[in-house]
Amino acid sequence: MTSREDVRRTTTLTADPAAAGLSRRRLLGGAAAGAAGVAVLAAGQPAWAADAVRPGARTAPKLRPGDRKVVSAIRPHRALRDLRALSEDIGPRIGGTPSERAAADYIAAELDRQRLAVRLEPFPVADKFLADIGDPGGQLPDDICWQAGASPDAAHGVKVAGPALDVGPADAPRWPTDAAATTGAVVLADDTQSTDAAARVVARAAFVAEAQRRGAVAVVLLPLDQAFPRRASAASLRLVPTTGTTAPPPTPTAAVPVVGVAQVQKRLLREDLAVRPLRLQVSTTAHRGLTSHNVIAERPSGRRGLSPLVYVGAHYDTVIGAPGANDDGSGTVLTLELARVFRTIGATEAGIRFALWGSEEQGLIGSRHHVAQLPQSERDRIRGAFNNDMVGTSWEPATRYWLLSFDGRANATTETVASAATRLGYAPEISEVTERGSSDHQSFQEQGIASANFSWRGEASPALLEPPYHSPEDTIAKNISIDRLTVSMELIGSAMHDLATRR
Repeated sequence: MTSREDVRRTTTLTADPAAAGLSRRRLLGGAAAGAAGVAVLAAGQPAWAADAVRPGARTAPKLRPGDRKVVSAIRPHRALRDLRALSEDIGPRIGGTPSERAAADYIAAELDRQRLAVRLEPFPVADKFLADIGDPGGQLPDDICWQAGASPDAAHGVKVAGPALDVGPADAPRWPTDAAATTGAVVLADDTQSTDAAARVVARAAFVAEAQRRGAVAVVLLPLDQAFPRRASAASLRLVPTTGTTAPPPTPTAAVPVVGVAQVQKRLLREDLAVRPLRLQVSTTAHRGLTSHNVIAERPSGRRGLSPLVYVGAHYDTVIGAPGANDDGSGTVLTLELARVFRTIGATEAGIRFALWGSEEQGLIGSRHHVAQLPQSERDRIRGAFNNDMVGTSWEPATRYWLLSFDGRANATTETVASAATRLGYAPEISEVTERGSSDHQSFQEQGIASANFSWRGEASPALLEPPYHSPEDTIAKNISIDRLTVSMELIGSAMHDLATRR
């Protein structure tokens, strides 16, 4: 990952990418400056002059006065500071666990500094089962996250260590002829591959029972590789078939920890084992009786009485094992930076709610809870909700900025963002309004509220996501372009200002 000293250095960004001899894709991907694809920033300064051609833009901007207020106040170094706090200092932010609460507290404190009315909105979520893989010998790479999923049906609250022993496929393991070799070992195996989910769970449990019988102190199950560019995520794997409930049995079926790792973790473990012995430490934790939180902050309107509302937000939680720099630390820090920007801007016709959603990764739980408890009179006030999910990837092919609507139709949010894109010179880079849910805009649109999700993805399809998606490699160094993130802040900030100032 990029060091803090790298970020303190300054550089001058060339207004015209062609003049610098760099392709549009390379600049917009963040590869033009800075270590590991992260642009080097001048602290306290805008990323570029207000009238400069933006990285990746086709034309010079034609800004309205409101746009100028927004873009001149954006400070990318503040967003990067927030992103470091979330994805590096806190790391994976699993819904309802202490890590998610630490992120909620950080977000609330930053919004409180903007003199906004801030509140935490609690709601219950399911238990979580997490694992950490350590390396007492210091051999494993330290540039990715080594959190993984723990099986709900195995040992929790334990820490064990032993030599790593790879036995190949769990469906046909290659056990050592010397029985003593398994005693005290951390056994690695490819997870069972049956196409039937229930059969897969039964086969997995049988393998774990055999490993335990042979003296293993832990089992690490390795996922089937997914087709590029997708990579398998870490998972809390079941050993007992579920029957309409995800609750684990009161007594674990396995007396040893059982861990499900991500594809990149699998690759690195096997690469190490191919050339040298490896000793692993495995610890597991059960988090029960959980409460997740939305963080809501409000900027009042400039008019008397009940005013319209504009929402801008993102989810701040992550999947297991992912530091979540792009998904969705990028949308979170965009929201925090725009809260700072709008503090410098005069009163608007509509009030603005800055909303950071908890537990999105488990089924949009936080945003659905929020919308469900709004009375209809409150829903009727909302002009639009701008949802920002994955707005800063450095993956070079992700050159399309997608306007994603749950019902596939344009609305006030897609129209204002498309208009802002034209003014900023990005019209050719913006998709048509495209039907897609699976993020927090869906919670609003299901109730008839204008909303959409905005995101940098591959040009061919909004399903074309970067390889670090939901991965331990979703780090600032491996998956963030400050240029793309800054462009996203300008697009959403300008669109928000447009919608919030309409009379």
